[in-house]
Amino acid sequence: MSETYDFAIAGGGIAGLATGVALAARFPDASILLLEKEAAWARHQTGHNSGVIHSGIYYRPGSLKARFVHEGRRALIDYCERRGIAHELCGKVIVATQPEEVPLMEALVARGRENGLDVEAIGPQALRKIEPHVRGLGALRVPDAGIVDYASVCESFAEQLAAHGAALRLETPVTGIRSERDGVVVKTPCDTYFARYLVNCAGLHSDRVARLAGVDPEVRIVPFRGEYYVLKPERQHLVRHLVYPVPNPAFPFLGVHYTRMLGGGVEAGPNAVLAFAREGYTKRDVNVRDLSEVIAFPGFWRLCTKHWREGAREMYRSFSKRAFVRSLQRLIPEIGGR
Repeated sequence: MSETYDFAIAGGGIAGLATGVALAARFPDASILLLEKEAAWARHQTGHNSGVIHSGIYYRPGSLKARFVHEGRRALIDYCERRGIAHELCGKVIVATQPEEVPLMEALVARGRENGLDVEAIGPQALRKIEPHVRGLGALRVPDAGIVDYASVCESFAEQLAAHGAALRLETPVTGIRSERDGVVVKTPCDTYFARYLVNCAGLHSDRVARLAGVDPEVRIVPFRGEYYVLKPERQHLVRHLVYPVPNPAFPFLGVHYTRMLGGGVEAGPNAVLAFAREGYTKRDVNVRDLSEVIAFPGFWRLCTKHWREGAREMYRSFSKRAFVRSLQRLIPEIGGR
């Protein structure tokens, strides 16, 4: 056993790196080891999301999600300002395009205000003033939402940890875990480490890391892939804010929407389709082990039973650009598929 640490962290996405920064701040004399299986930070979920700084408007007031999004948004913005990380509070509009969505939109107003947000309900004319190309019966204006490059945040976290003296190990997957009376033995292909505490931040593989430690979390990762289109430069002027539809509370997805990017681009999407690999970022990515675990998991079939119609629509949109564009045209009719 080569090295001993107070804390070992499995996973170098934003959860693992932020955990390291928090531990270093709370326990300044502690030794910290961070293990990441890839050759760089933020290679998976952190580096593949849409970069939105969420407001928390959708979450039940008083819930942990509502609390953590509210506190986390402020902490993230403060951190970006201190560290000079590019970000923008461009705001969000949540648009009702059908009469049945108006009551849902009005319910979100109350929920947002209970969560401490500056939420404003606006009519069609006011919507056209701030988003001239968006069509709807009304909308919510949420100034507290924004955009950031989370990979840049992770790089900054890594720099902080290195300055603290943490041991940062890239290309070092966790292959074994053994609990002992006074800590945990962590095995990797290159070395074996001992830590008083191990924090599992392994993202897409967090359930497997838990099982390596002899813990059955009773849940499994069921991977879904979000697919986006990018608006051509000459069409980027069509979007000024983050533009979302009113979500259907019966489904676990927010619907296809428009996301401003820091470089001036605009992404349109995502759908949400079952991925055939935990790291399946294209339709061609298939991992037999990952797929067989999903098929064998009863929770996957319960999910399918509950949401099979919406799942089928999402899959259809994945293979039909025309269907995808039709979904986008609900919000901005001028969008085309060429």
